[in-house]
Amino acid sequence: MMVRIRRYIVAGLLVWLPVGATIVVFTFIIELMDRVLLLIPPSYRPEELLGFRIPGLGVILALTVLVITGMLVANFLGRRLVANFEILLGRIPIVRTVYGAVKSFSELVFSDSNTSFKKVLLIEYPRVGLYSLCFQTSENPPEPESRTGEKIVTVFVPTTPNPTSGVMIFVPHKDVIELDMTVEDALKMVISLGVVIAPWHPLHPSNEVAATKGSP
Repeated sequence: MMVRIRRYIVAGLLVWLPVGATIVVFTFIIELMDRVLLLIPPSYRPEELLGFRIPGLGVILALTVLVITGMLVANFLGRRLVANFEILLGRIPIVRTVYGAVKSFSELVFSDSNTSFKKVLLIEYPRVGLYSLCFQTSENPPEPESRTGEKIVTVFVPTTPNPTSGVMIFVPHKDVIELDMTVEDALKMVISLGVVIAPWHPLHPSNEVAATKGSP
């Protein structure tokens, strides 16, 4: 009886834990984006005008600001304004370092014209004989390749269960094993401490994964 009850509890947790975690994450994101409303003068905020608070209104405002900003910077005048603004920030010592790093990272992650975070790799780390999942961030860094005399791949090795932290490593291209695993599946494996493993077939890896995901 106790074994059966334990199985029921575990089965219930497997249903509610992902649901609860998803709700917590999205609630945090919505509340964070709602803080955009704080940019509006107090007398013009929706809760002051309507007499009550509307959850998620900040999300709509934030998305609207993003769309309008994107439309403005998509034309010649907008690009010139952004360029002048970046020149101004570039004259501030500490600010230019932070802004430049965040801008470069954002361009790498959101751009479709490069291979950053598009490939899942396997490298021997932290020592020979032990393997770690990592993501390719760039290829052929000029100075490391010149100094080592080898073709280099820059990779990011995430920590688990928090993939937002990790280490950046220069690895010789010959020591890198490219996997068929998608970035999404690799992140699931990292976050789950290796419990969630993507299906794979040595002869038809992509077809096998697609069939498994589509099966009930």
